[in-house]
Formats: sequence, structure tokens, C-alpha cells
Amino acid sequence: MQSEILPKVDTTLVGDMLLGKWKDIRLHTRKICEQPEMWQIPGLTHHEHRERVFGQLKILAENGSTAYGFPAIAGGNADPGGSLTVFEELILADPSLQIKYGVQWGLFGAAILYLGTESHHAELLPSVVTLETPGSFAMTETGHGSDVANIGTTAIYDETTKEFVIHTPSRHAWKDYIGNAAIHAKAAVVFAQLISKGENHGVHAFYVPIRDNSGNFLPGVGGDDDGVKGGLNGVDNGRLHFTDVRIPRKWLLNRYGNVAEDGTYSSPIESKGRRFFTMLGTLVQGRVSITGGVTNAQKVALTIAIRYAHERTQFPTHDGTEHVLMDYGRHQRRLLPALARTYAQAFAHLELLEQFDEVFSGRNDTDSTRQDLETVAAASKALSTWNALDIIQVCREATGGQGFMAQHRMVGLRADLDVYATFEGDNNVLLQLVAKRLLSDYSKAFASPNFGTLAQYVVEQVGEVAINRGGLRGIAQKFTDFGSTARSIGFVRDEEHQHQLLTDRVHTMIAKLANELRHSGKKDPAEAERLFNRHQNDLIIAAKAHGELIQWEAFTSALNKIQDPQTKKVLTWLRDLFGFTLLEENLSWYMINGRLTSHRAEAITDYIDGRLLGRLKPHASDLVDAFGLTEGLIRSDLAFGAESRRRESLKKEASK
Repeated sequence: MQSEILPKVDTTLVGDMLLGKWKDIRLHTRKICEQPEMWQIPGLTHHEHRERVFGQLKILAENGSTAYGFPAIAGGNADPGGSLTVFEELILADPSLQIKYGVQWGLFGAAILYLGTESHHAELLPSVVTLETPGSFAMTETGHGSDVANIGTTAIYDETTKEFVIHTPSRHAWKDYIGNAAIHAKAAVVFAQLISKGENHGVHAFYVPIRDNSGNFLPGVGGDDDGVKGGLNGVDNGRLHFTDVRIPRKWLLNRYGNVAEDGTYSSPIESKGRRFFTMLGTLVQGRVSITGGVTNAQKVALTIAIRYAHERTQFPTHDGTEHVLMDYGRHQRRLLPALARTYAQAFAHLELLEQFDEVFSGRNDTDSTRQDLETVAAASKALSTWNALDIIQVCREATGGQGFMAQHRMVGLRADLDVYATFEGDNNVLLQLVAKRLLSDYSKAFASPNFGTLAQYVVEQVGEVAINRGGLRGIAQKFTDFGSTARSIGFVRDEEHQHQLLTDRVHTMIAKLANELRHSGKKDPAEAERLFNRHQNDLIIAAKAHGELIQWEAFTSALNKIQDPQTKKVLTWLRDLFGFTLLEENLSWYMINGRLTSHRAEAITDYIDGRLLGRLKPHASDLVDAFGLTEGLIRSDLAFGAESRRRESLKKEASK
């Protein structure tokens, strides 16, 4: 019988897709990251590491890599997507460099850009772009991490001197875990409760000088060094506190709230709560860019692990020869679903990055598009950072003791990325925000006092009802079981039905939550709080399912753009592996809720193990080659033939 001809993956085509709209900026940044002076060196003290990274920032500034997102008045070219692209690629050099870059230009500089006005841009941004003024983003407090609205630092307006007085009332209110604060920052954007004429107008941002040119704190400013951390030790995190520090009125970043000379407060946004969330929403780029950065880290780990798995042999078989690790089913089960998830995440991120650029370039900036962006960014940041930690760990284990050596990068990446799950918003908090948005969209789409009928209504509908990109997007039909395992898998593997199963789960969970929370309201705040707390875990699970649906849809959208039929076939298998893995991970939900019978549940696992893994195994190397990562970006000889050379050396010795 003639053997089946394997389809061939066009790695150049796939590589271009993964580079995305800002391909040239990505490749330019990668060239910089390939230079040895940009590489992370394991084993440095945190003092040495900090100074090395600060020197690397200067190299980036000299290479024009720091100005993309800023306006012409600051020497930039107003390319928001390009700016985030640089940040994402820097993780290939050193995650500490990525975060230090993000603190300076993605937080400190971006806060001045998006919360300030043209006078601030002209006065403050040019020296930020060139690194003449290193800065900090002083939002988080020791006693208030994710609860920014209730921070304790105050900025009281003094009408007699036309100044704001920045003050830290207690140790509880110290600014903590602040990047650049321990050593390098000369100024900070400080978030504080703005108080004028005795009235608190909520959290606002202020530009506050904190050090002189010799590195000494200015009068009234104090702080500590956070010292050695579990990772990212090239970033000088520290604490800041203020004792009646006076700044001129003009250093209130006043795009969304202003104080006149006589102390009169005004804002284009009347609601204090809406004003607060609008200000925080302008800083969404951190969540967007983190998703792209950790995806690159996953690509590094998978390239190492999958190439190693095609070379490393282990355990003699019946004929005495050893198989390579990738021949073993369990090894395929560890690495190939991780590869599929990384592709889904990569395609979803490219969509998110373009969505961000559309909003922040002003081409499509509305309340609705900003809300959609914030929702998708929150879900993507949470899922991607968790995925990165899991996938890098899988890759480390799949390379055994070799992977535990610092020289092969995976333990360093895992340690550095640990904190990504909690900064720029704790993942659990972010997913609660996503779930609240889904509930809001649900209530708008199905306005009715009879919530009890809605869950059944959702699953009985056929077709698509688009709400918006950031919220609920489709109503799935009710499924009919065929009984036969073979027929069941033929049904479930169809693209439309994968989509329906994934979408239906989100809708049904949100409908059930709406039903459970229907008694909460303004009349009984205590009961509302109790109900919300009771279902907090359900909210997070629903939001996670929504984020996974976005990734599946992005992967499918990417498939529809591929013209080469062989490449499309292989990537369709990879997309199916991602979709089937999601279904398998949640089989209990699908069975409990009557969406899949035991026949179909069994068929899903059989199809993964019996068909998809075998189909994808021959293409795994091509799929990581498409990441386009050079030896200078990966910096592990496990990915570049070390194992083959070792075995060849053994053969030569044995033949002597």
C-alpha cells in the first residue's frame, strides 16, 4: 500500500504571519537583541544586573527604539503598535530589560502622554524618550495593590502657593514594588487622591521629581530598595514615600481633571467612577504588550524542547535501538498541545495589538472600542501569563536535567515570568472584570425580568448573534447526540461545531450566573456582596472560557487567510488540537450540562491521541522553525544540535 504523502509547511509564509503588521520593527529589534551586549548573563549579582540593564536601555535609546509611540514634539513618530512591538521582542534578550523598558516608556512615559496634555508633552516627554530623565510609575501601594481607587497618598491643593502637596499619610500608603524607584529614577508619575477646597475628587496622576542628578532623594522624598526578588533582578524595584512634597499646579496630568488657580476642580467626565476607569483605561497597553512578550518566551522554550526531543534518544526498544523522545506518545502529549496553544495565543495577540493600535492611533477610538479593548486585553493578559508559566515548565521538564541548567534559559525565564501573573493587574482580578463585562453585555442583549428562562433560551437558539468583539459574540445551537463514537467525532471535529461548543459554554455559564445573581441589587448591598462572593470562582471560570474562545476564533481567522493548501491543512490540525484540548479539559462541564455524551467525550480523547498527535508530530520542527528565532535569540545549544554532536562523538570514540 502506498504511504500517505505528508503535506509540507511553508515556514516562510507562517513566519510572516507570526511577525504581523509590524514585521520590520520586530526584525529590527531582534537584530539588536542578537548583540551579545544585550544578553542576560546568568549568575550576576542584582547590583551588576541592574547596571547592565540600564546600559542596555541607553543602547535602545541610541538605536531609536524608544520613540515609536510618542508624538513628533517628543521626537517620536506616533506609532502605538510599533512601540509595543519593541517591548514584546525585548524578552528575547532579557525579561529584565523588557520590564525596565516598559517602566520607562510604557508606564512612566505613557502616563505623561495619555494622562497629560500638550504642554506636558512639550516640557516633559523629550527627556523621557532619550532617557535623560529615567522615571517611575508610582501607583501600587503596600496596602492597596489592585485596589487603586482606595490608595492613601494624597495631593492637596494649596491655593495660596498654587501648588499641590504630595503626602504619604502612613506606611500603609508607601508606593511599593515600583520599577526604577530603588536607584535610577529621577522623577515619578505619582497617583494620589486629589483634594481641593476640602473635597476629594478621586485618584489623579502627578509628575513629581524625586532625585537630583547625583542620585540623591530630593527634600521630602524617601524610599527603600526592595532588594533581591524571585526574578527580574535587573530591575531596581523599590519603595517611595512623600512628606509634604510641593509641586507646581501645572504638574497635575490634567487631561481628565483640572484644578484652576483658585482651586476650582473641573473635568470633562462628571462621574468620579467613570473618570477613574477612563484614566486607568489609557494605560491598557501594559496588558496588551505583556501578552506578546510572554508568547515570545513560550516560543523560545518550545523551540528548545521540540528540537531537543527530535535528537535525544532514550530507552532501547525490542530491537535494541533507542527512540527519540518525540516518538513517545506522552512526550507528544506534553509538547504538541502546548505548541497549539502558543499558536492560538500568538494569533489572538496579533489581533489584539492591531485593535490597540486602532484605538490609540485615534483611527477608531470610541467608548465602545475602548471597552472592547480593555476586556480582551484583560482576558488575554491573564490567560497568556498563566499559559507561559505552565508551558515553560512543561518544556523544562521535557528536557530533563539539561533544562534545569541556567545556560539553557528555561529556569530563568520561568522565574522572571512568575510575577507577570500579578503585575499589570492580578489575573484573578482581571478575569472578574471580564466576567462583569460579559454579564453587562448579557443583560443588554436579553433585557428581561425573567432571568430563569434565559439559560435554556441561550442553548436552544441557532445561528450567530454578534454583540461585540469584547463581549458575548454568538449563540450556539442545542446539540443532538448520534450515539456512535465514530459519528460523534466526525460531528465534533467540524469547525462550526467546535465553535458552537466553545461558544455555548461561555453563554450558558453567563446565563446561569445572571440567573444566580438576579436577586442582588441596590436594595440589599450585603446580599449582593454575599452572592457575588459565592459565585466569584464561577465568574473567573466563565471569563477564562471567554478568553479561550477568543484565541480559538483568532486561530480560525488566521487559517482563513492562508492560501497554500498544504500549510493550511497542517495548521488546521494544530487548531483542532487546540480546540479539542479545550473540550477535553472541560469534559465534565459538557457532560454535566448535556452537551456531550460519554461517546463523544471518549471520542475527543481518542481523536487527540490516535490522530492529531500523529499527524502533527512530523511537522513539529517546521512549526517551531516558523517562529524565526536565531541562535543569538535562543542561546541554548540544545536547540542547535548539541545532542546530535554528543552522540556523534560517542560513536567516534566507540569506533576507535
